[in-house]
Amino acid sequence: MIKKRNASRSRRPERSTKRTSPRKPDSKSRGATQPTEWDQAARWYDAIVGDRGTDYQKNIIHPGAYKLLDVKKGQRVLDLACGQGVFSRFMARKGIRAVGLDSSRELLKLARERFKSSAIFQVGDACEEEAFDEAVFEGVVCLMALQNMKEIEPVFQNVTKWMKPEGRFVMVLTHPCFRIARQTHWGWDEEKKMEFRRVDRYQTSMQIPILTPPFTRSKIYTSTYHRPLADYFLALSQAGLCVDRLEEWISDKESAPGKRARAENRARKEIPMFMAIRARHANFSV
Repeated sequence: MIKKRNASRSRRPERSTKRTSPRKPDSKSRGATQPTEWDQAARWYDAIVGDRGTDYQKNIIHPGAYKLLDVKKGQRVLDLACGQGVFSRFMARKGIRAVGLDSSRELLKLARERFKSSAIFQVGDACEEEAFDEAVFEGVVCLMALQNMKEIEPVFQNVTKWMKPEGRFVMVLTHPCFRIARQTHWGWDEEKKMEFRRVDRYQTSMQIPILTPPFTRSKIYTSTYHRPLADYFLALSQAGLCVDRLEEWISDKESAPGKRARAENRARKEIPMFMAIRARHANFSV
C-alpha cells in the first residue's frame, strides 16, 4: 500500500516499530505508469527463469540469499525489483510472507499468473519513498537487479526506512570486480596452460546497453550499470546501513572432458561470479 508524504527524501523521520502494511499502488506514482525497458523483455525473461529460476538461481543465489536473510516463518520480506516473482515464490514455499515490488507491469503480470497465492506484488519505483510505510519488513532482498538501476542511493535510503530496526538487507550482484559486461573476458595462457580472467575496466562507473534478448536481430536493449565496490559501500553507509557480511559465490558449472577442462574448472573455483552483501541498520545493537 502507498502512503503519501511531504517529507523530502533526505529527511528520514525516526523509525516506528508499529506494524504496518503496504498500501495499494498509486497510479500517479513515478514508475507505475511509464513503460520500462524490462516490459519489452518480460516474456523472454520469464521463459528463461520459469517457475523456480535458472540453475544459478536455484543452486546458488536463492539458497544463499535466504540463508543470509535469516528470517523466520511468518515474517515479512520485501523482494525489491522482484521481476516475475521467482524468489518471492521460493520464500513463500518456506512460509515467508513475501511482498514483491517492481517497476515493470509486464513482469508483475507474469508474477501474478505464476503465483496464485497470498503473495503481494506491487508496481512501484524503488527510488520512491512513498511505496511503503516505515519499518514494515523484517528483511529486504534485491537479487541481480541493482546493476540494472541507474540510481542506488535513494534505493538504499528506502531500504533503511522500510526495514525494521532488527532487519537484514541482502543484495546479490554479478561480481563488480570480475564480471563487468563487455569489460571482462575469459582468456587462455598457452604457455602456462591456464584459464584467466581479463579485466579491461573497473574503476570507472558506466552505463552499458545490453541486447535483451541477446539475439542478432533483436532491437530491444536494457541497461546495466557498473560501479566499483567503493560506490556500493559508500551509498550503504550514507543510507545508515552497515555491512556485516560479504560473500563471493563461484559458479557450480563443470567443463566437459577435454584438454582445458581442468584449468577451466580451477578458474571457476578461483574467480567468483556473484557477490552477496548483507547490511543492517548502523544504529542497531543486538
